[in-house]
Amino acid sequence: MSDWNAQIIDEFRRNGGTTQRFGDSLVILHTVGARSGELRLNPVMAIGQPDGSWHVAASKQGADTNPAWLANLRANPQVEIEAGSSGGVTTVPVTADVLTGGDRDAAWEQFSVNPGFAAYQEKTTRVIPVVKLTRRSA
Repeated sequence: MSDWNAQIIDEFRRNGGTTQRFGDSLVILHTVGARSGELRLNPVMAIGQPDGSWHVAASKQGADTNPAWLANLRANPQVEIEAGSSGGVTTVPVTADVLTGGDRDAAWEQFSVNPGFAAYQEKTTRVIPVVKLTRRSA
């Protein structure tokens, strides 16, 4: 894990699910390495949905390749996230589903209103994937 990620995760946990830079729009994604089998933690921007799920964009800041965590989710979609709540940080079991077609496009619209995410899409030739994280029973 990068030092930057470690600092963001520490701040997120210390402040009950908020950070100075990202406010309450992050979750900590817990994945299992597709090849290594090791636990990986990644802070990612998440947009809460009316049904209680979250959308996350595999933007990798507009790089021409997907983030490693996307391959991990495809290989092992039963994961956990840490999310901020009124009681602090809560660990939530979720199932990851990479959205396609119109579902992906509608979800991406939520991200593209953010100038940073819009710039990421302009910077890359790939279509940035969007993943739906749906709560599941533990």
